[in-house]
Amino acid sequence: MTSRAPARPVGTVTRGTTNPNRLRRMDRWIAATHGAALRRTADPVAVDLGYGAAPWTAVELLWRLRSVAPHARVVGIEIEPARVAAAKPYERDGLVFRHGGFEIPIPRRPHLVRAANVLRQYDESEVAAVWERLCSRLAPATEDSPGGLLVEGTCDEIGRRHVWVALGPEGPRTVTFATRLGSLDRPSDLAERLPKALIHRNVRGEPVHAFLRDFDRAWAAAAPYASYGARQRWIRAVRDLTADWPVTDGPVRWRQGEVTVRWEALAPRD
Repeated sequence: MTSRAPARPVGTVTRGTTNPNRLRRMDRWIAATHGAALRRTADPVAVDLGYGAAPWTAVELLWRLRSVAPHARVVGIEIEPARVAAAKPYERDGLVFRHGGFEIPIPRRPHLVRAANVLRQYDESEVAAVWERLCSRLAPATEDSPGGLLVEGTCDEIGRRHVWVALGPEGPRTVTFATRLGSLDRPSDLAERLPKALIHRNVRGEPVHAFLRDFDRAWAAAAPYASYGARQRWIRAVRDLTADWPVTDGPVRWRQGEVTVRWEALAPRD
């Protein structure tokens, strides 16, 4: 009887670019919005998918999740074996590293999958299939839980500007724009960090283009609030946006330089 060879991981090796604290905005949002669901789970498992050439983002994810869900565990998954080997010395209680890809080779369905800067090198036409595969691996929804969460997006090299899509087992739910407000000239500066599903849709006639256009207009109209600081200007601009766009969060998150919008409002036109 011959043994079966291990299945080949699904996906492509990324550039592996990573920096400490790069994903802090995404992590803080996850902790704030998904922390309660993780706390209600007896043994919550999170995946840092494609953590890159160094394990810093996985280490930081564990620390930030445990601040809101003390029993959370993190599995760092990388498709490049050498990166997994390099990360092994950083394993600790609640943190392990595994070789794999989009198939997420762990025995349990995770309650969180974070995939940051992973799909940027893929074609837009490939995104839907990757989303579907990853969502199918999430913990299912129950009467007491909305199910697992996939957070997929893109940020700059030091994490000042970030845009991500949050998806549940049923598919995409929201899009979040997050920035260090002091680095922003206008909200449309975030267009260069749109995730792969949206970045080529920032053209006239597409919803995401209309949203960023309206955001710039609201930002310009809120210019008098700049004397109180960029944060107050951002809050006023987002408040004005709520008249025409389905913003799902409130001032507590806006103060962090964030705004979250329903996916359906920004989804690409067929």
